[in-house]
Amino acid sequence: MKKILIIPVLLSALIFFTLYAFKDISALRGPKPDADNVGLKLPEGFGALKVADIGAKARHLVVTPQGTIYVKLARVKDEKGIIVLKENSEGRAEITGGFGNYGGTGIYMKDGYLYASSNKEVFRYKLNDKNEVIDPNKPEMIVKGLKMGRQHETKSLVLDNDGNIYVNIGVPSNSCQEQDRGLRSKGIPGCPLLDSAAGIWQFKASKLNQSYAEGVRYATGLRNVVGLDWNQQNNQLFVMQHGRDNLNSSWPELYDTKESAELPAECLYALKKGDNAGWPFMYYDGIQHKKIVAPEYGGDKKKEADPKYLEPARAYPAHMAPNGLLFYTGNMFPAKYKNGAFIAFHGSWNRAPEPQKGFFVVFQPFKDGKPSGDWEIFADNFAGTPEKAAMNKADHRPCGLAQGADGSLYVTDDSKGVIYRILYNKK
Repeated sequence: MKKILIIPVLLSALIFFTLYAFKDISALRGPKPDADNVGLKLPEGFGALKVADIGAKARHLVVTPQGTIYVKLARVKDEKGIIVLKENSEGRAEITGGFGNYGGTGIYMKDGYLYASSNKEVFRYKLNDKNEVIDPNKPEMIVKGLKMGRQHETKSLVLDNDGNIYVNIGVPSNSCQEQDRGLRSKGIPGCPLLDSAAGIWQFKASKLNQSYAEGVRYATGLRNVVGLDWNQQNNQLFVMQHGRDNLNSSWPELYDTKESAELPAECLYALKKGDNAGWPFMYYDGIQHKKIVAPEYGGDKKKEADPKYLEPARAYPAHMAPNGLLFYTGNMFPAKYKNGAFIAFHGSWNRAPEPQKGFFVVFQPFKDGKPSGDWEIFADNFAGTPEKAAMNKADHRPCGLAQGADGSLYVTDDSKGVIYRILYNKK
């Protein structure tokens, strides 16, 4: 009789512990995508969740292995330009603090420091062994006195493996005309703006209070770079340039409105010290696949530019505003994504009367440190609907990209302040 009673008890215990074990295993699997993937359209097997909605213009971001997220804000909110969030086990995050009384875009973490930029300076903050900022009220000034105008003011940044920091200094001009964006206004000979802007400057990451005099103009002829990253495969800097505007409005006898909407290409450049990408003297025509002399400097939309100017590594459709670049080195996503590049296109404003484009994250395959194959849309529908994108009324605009410790992909939105996390559902 006792044996008969023992059997159901053992079975009940077995079921209980089995369910408990599966519950624990399920918890270990980590965050799950939202049921609607936060409205995003993703490749099969991928999902997305909303990490947080910070209600501010979220630009670039850093995600630590401990689940702390540092987000750089374009503008200060509540006297804070860097927002700190902490994730829970479900992947949601709450704001736990903030610091830095300056707006801007650039933020990067390496070798025990958090680096961040205003639109004129670069700072660094010492981190403890949990990647927490030790003294947020006392940053060290790395670079000061950088040029800033009313356009292209952001200072994006990245570090290499040898103690150098690279800073974009965008130029406060569209095409270096005598009258900026003016009708038939000629280009200023030699473009004197190039001496302190329109390029990437290299500084020492550990040296304090540097200015232009201590820096190196690493590459020039780049109108404005917001997205940049260091490629670990070939130990090289890659950047995404924002192409010029106003071909039709400045030169209506040469370019119709459709040509102005489709030109020039947004370009990915692989940079080495001393490279010159040619702005403002040329632009890259992604339709002809040629470097073309700019009309401000005697171009007729057919005359080819001096071959000394750098050839783009890849070209993308015009005016889509590439604001984020990230080389994927994680293991969560399928093998095809390893060492390839994700690019966040913020979305256009100046393709009218053609539909506006962008508002998505694309994937560019790489092989041996070089682009290989066609790019593809990876995460779409940030705008909400195709109609909203076409009319430049997007709900959200992707900007910053970061890789989580588990290999997931984080994306910021600098319109509403949503932070997305994209996961791959392994099967």
